[in-house]
Amino acid sequence: MRVTLPRTLEAKGLELIGHSDLGGTGDGMQVMRNGDTLYVGHMGDFGVGTSVVDISDLEAPRLVSQTRTPHHVHEHKVQLADGLLLVNRERYPPDVRDPTSAGVLVYDASRPRELRRIGFLEIPGLGVHRMWWAGGRYAYVSARMPGTHGARLVTIDLADPSAPKVHATWHFPQQVAAGEDLGSRSEAGRFNCHHAIVRGDRAYAGWFDAGLALFSVRDGIVELISSLAWTEAAGGHPYTHTALPLGDRKLVAVTDEAIDLACTGARKDVHLIDVSDERRPREIAKFPVPRGDYCARGLRFGPHNLHENRPGTFQSDTVVYATYFNAGLRVYDTSDPLHIREIAHHVPEAPPGQTCIQFNDLLVDADGTIFVTDRVRGGLYIYRRTS
Repeated sequence: MRVTLPRTLEAKGLELIGHSDLGGTGDGMQVMRNGDTLYVGHMGDFGVGTSVVDISDLEAPRLVSQTRTPHHVHEHKVQLADGLLLVNRERYPPDVRDPTSAGVLVYDASRPRELRRIGFLEIPGLGVHRMWWAGGRYAYVSARMPGTHGARLVTIDLADPSAPKVHATWHFPQQVAAGEDLGSRSEAGRFNCHHAIVRGDRAYAGWFDAGLALFSVRDGIVELISSLAWTEAAGGHPYTHTALPLGDRKLVAVTDEAIDLACTGARKDVHLIDVSDERRPREIAKFPVPRGDYCARGLRFGPHNLHENRPGTFQSDTVVYATYFNAGLRVYDTSDPLHIREIAHHVPEAPPGQTCIQFNDLLVDADGTIFVTDRVRGGLYIYRRTS
């Protein structure tokens, strides 16, 4: 049975082919694909952790099951590799201090639609926000822990998935501060690791006011090579989010997160950074900003997540897929790094009761299928390129 698709407001080069409101709990976050099964993390506003979705028919995705979260935590990020699914656990909302546990859950995903919890790493503090794990012994997560304000970059040892443990942590000196960590919006927490993407012996992290942080990686230990910030140029706090290396081109696409509503706060951009000299990274271009009345539509407008070129998914060193909150899904060509072009986009209507779409995270599979989530109530959207 085919589903009724949301109406298209704006489109170029992309076709919406499937949709699910995830059982009326459509606060979707990170997405991972396991064959004909999709795992969708949730923001947590409906008490859902992970949705398991049957996508054997891409035009009619079917919700199979959902995990539930404990009170005042959310589990909105997922990572799949080596037959295991990692799920974060973070206090939510971030200002709550109820007695609860935070950290990383480990599930056996060898039977894709029958997740079986096999391990849990409790991390003291506010919890784990986002993760990078593409298989192997070490996962890299951002976590707010006692002794620092804002999240650190934490390496987790998964040699025994049933008993994961903290291997190493790294933070900027500015993050050492007395008193309770009030979260990333506090002045002391402006140096905050959002997450890192690891490629070979390098890690690329978005670090809020510290901008791009570039690390060497060896045996799960990271060492800072350099960083590049643009807080002053942005006119405030850019909340730098994702740093994606573009193949072997010595270029990194870096997003700021549009946290502030209705275009308030500092300017938020997608930056193109030249790291051919790793100790002196420099910005060479900004991605074009969608044109339209997006600031007047309300909620968030601006960049957020990028398709991260995970192993086994769509790979490109020139084409970049981005979620842009109320400007929907955008696709860019960076083959000429000084003249970046938007080549496709799609903005659907918002679901009932929501002011505008809030496209949040995405995954582009090796076959070109694009999975996108809305962070408020829209759920899961499935696309294909038409040009």
